[in-house]
Amino acid sequence: MSAFCEGALFSVLPMGGIIFDIKRFSVHDGPGIRTTVFFKGCPLRCQWCHNPESQRVRRELMVWRERCIGCGACVSLCEQGVAVPDRVRGEGCILCGQCVDGCYAEARQMVGREMSVQEVMAEVERDIAFYDESGGGVTFSGGEPLLQPTFLYALLQACQAKEIHTAVDTCGWADWAVLDCVRPHVDLFLYDLKLIDEVAHRRWTGRSNDRILDNLRRLSAFGQRIILRVAIVPTINDDAQSVRQIGSFAAKLPGLERVDLLPYHRAGAEKYTRLARDFSLPGIRPPTKEKMAEIARVFTALGLQVKVGG
Repeated sequence: MSAFCEGALFSVLPMGGIIFDIKRFSVHDGPGIRTTVFFKGCPLRCQWCHNPESQRVRRELMVWRERCIGCGACVSLCEQGVAVPDRVRGEGCILCGQCVDGCYAEARQMVGREMSVQEVMAEVERDIAFYDESGGGVTFSGGEPLLQPTFLYALLQACQAKEIHTAVDTCGWADWAVLDCVRPHVDLFLYDLKLIDEVAHRRWTGRSNDRILDNLRRLSAFGQRIILRVAIVPTINDDAQSVRQIGSFAAKLPGLERVDLLPYHRAGAEKYTRLARDFSLPGIRPPTKEKMAEIARVFTALGLQVKVGG
């Protein structure tokens, strides 16, 4: 047993973490009807990320400027004297949330809340009957759940004790010791793969993919159930070389269950404005159905089981 696992065993009861959303009745994050628990924080900075609010571990303030009615309630409630109507935050904001609680128009939202294992499990256990009927369960996603490893470990153990099917949606950028510890408690890995070329991966995500690829090889060698998920982003990884590289790598993984090809979408573009950040790919459009079918044929020809969409 690794040092991490030994430490985690003593941290199960008091351990908590930061979550930014819990979605019930999800059907796109693994088999059956699922509850998806979104962890806050991610080591990558994918420029096409559709959940930018997931990237930072700390709480963040989002503002819908179009909802703001200019009533000034946020200003009057801010004890720091830094709240500004229709803006994310002024200098000196401590993210106390008072302006959010007092916003009549619901134009302000605090993203991220600390939760204990018991609190998360209380949400999860509400739908056990649906998991049992549909072959579903719980998916831990993000962000990156492996960035809060002890919290994830404790939740996986709690689910296992209740015989709830577990899936972990991961980018794979973590120490192998963490993955090696949690993998016996994971029924299915949804493993996101962006690019094979290391230079391109670093350019578009901010990190090397060395450990991502190595961890994927190791998980596969251990016989873990893995569905590979590849977001197809035009001009970034939809060219023939990138597609062939990803497909060839996937074809060498023993026992890979399936490859899900996920067409890029722009649903998260407005979130960047709400967080007062710049969206770096404003000109990118979703791939066509024809393009997705063409890429699927390449993967199929390599002997892979392929599904377009999650």
